[in-house]
Amino acid sequence: MAASAYAAAPLAAPDWLNKGDNAWQLTAATLVGIQSMPGLVVLYGSIVKKKWAVNSAFMALYAYASSLLVWVLVGFRMAFGERLLPFWGKAGVALSQDYLVRRAALSATAHGDTPRTEPFYPEATLVLFQFEFAAITLVLLAGSVLGRMNIKAWMAFTPLWLLFSYTVGAFSLWGGGFLYHWGVIDYSGGYVIHLSSGVAGFTAAYWVGPRLKSDRERFSPNNILLMIAGGGLLWMGWAGFNGGAPYAANIAASVAVLNTNVSAATSLLTWTCLDVIFFGKPSVIGAVQGMMTGLVCITPGAGLVQTWAAVIMGMFAGSVPWFTMMILHKKSALLMRVDDTLAVFHTHAVAGLLGGILTGLLATPTLLRIESPVPGLRGAFYGGGIGQVGKQLAGAAFVVAWNVAVTSLILLVIGLVIPLRMPDEELMIGDDAAHGEEAYALWGDGEKFDATRHDAARVGGGAGGGGIMEREGSVGQRLSGMGARGVTIQL
Repeated sequence: MAASAYAAAPLAAPDWLNKGDNAWQLTAATLVGIQSMPGLVVLYGSIVKKKWAVNSAFMALYAYASSLLVWVLVGFRMAFGERLLPFWGKAGVALSQDYLVRRAALSATAHGDTPRTEPFYPEATLVLFQFEFAAITLVLLAGSVLGRMNIKAWMAFTPLWLLFSYTVGAFSLWGGGFLYHWGVIDYSGGYVIHLSSGVAGFTAAYWVGPRLKSDRERFSPNNILLMIAGGGLLWMGWAGFNGGAPYAANIAASVAVLNTNVSAATSLLTWTCLDVIFFGKPSVIGAVQGMMTGLVCITPGAGLVQTWAAVIMGMFAGSVPWFTMMILHKKSALLMRVDDTLAVFHTHAVAGLLGGILTGLLATPTLLRIESPVPGLRGAFYGGGIGQVGKQLAGAAFVVAWNVAVTSLILLVIGLVIPLRMPDEELMIGDDAAHGEEAYALWGDGEKFDATRHDAARVGGGAGGGGIMEREGSVGQRLSGMGARGVTIQL
């Protein structure tokens, strides 16, 4: 067995396989996966009101699992396969041994002077890595509709959006589509992932409708410490997010990981300082949002800009989304009308667009030659002129327009069959109405949702205020034998 490992061309290690690249790419894929599972699952389950903890975590969990099957059945090759249209690849399965063990290749990336992208590892590794990106895009999108979207509608939405929206952006910008060959720069998903999820999430929030008025007015996290833990998993996992984008363990990967951390730290500190200046005290939730915008903003150029530029991008990331969220949001009728639960529009769409524009200014020709096979690319500050910024804006416009149109169409079709929003009486209850489960057993076991008693008075609400929870064997019964019936307290 030992001798076969060093044979001339062993079946498990063909000549084209670079074991270091393969090991790093699998590690990077795992790190990105941890961002979703358990990173965003924990973050969503803790940053929302107590009554929505289970539902919010499950929406992320379901999106992750459902994406994988769709991805290997048809999605991967629609995003990274042979060209069908300038913005779409040919659908096909990524399940057979012959396909998965051959050398990875993005066939549509070859055009003119641009060579075909061929990483030094098997197709299976690329399928897994790109799946993690597709999954986290849907999980991020979910943040806009937490606290009221019908879970059955969400279950129908996730595979359709992955097929008809995500694959188009991925092929256009990464898989060899028209934006890729035109020279729009998106190193690791500022547009494909963050601008898409922010715009699609905002659009979905518009069509689904708002939360209850009481939830919009008060939606405090049920566990800030767990929220920080989830945010920490996101930050650390971003090493794989941006470090895996070059498809190799090379210099660009090292620069990208360093720049990612520098931008995140700078943005967090900038956001926190603005909170102290304008509100008198630092906000932990604000710090997590600042961390997020720093990570998002650097993503389109993480391996393409110098580290001093990452500091500048972090400063913009901590201030521009802060301004749109804290100031502009309150002055815009549209932003106030649409109930974007976790402000995904500001933290991902605004930050992703900002990062794309700054990349068009700050990307260096040296790093672009290392990372991008498209010849002649350079930021405006390095001789690229305003043309590169124009390309960045045009690419963003395509992503925005496609996501608004396709997300709207998908939800309108689903709405013909399944209500997009939960009924108000179930919204009063939350997790137990949606799943028959609660995150915290504050009153003991055995609570059940009784839909026939939704007009009964409840603690924290009057008659007709929603459903009531009945349970067998309440705390009061166990302690005093008085037979008191327990109800849910709205936290």
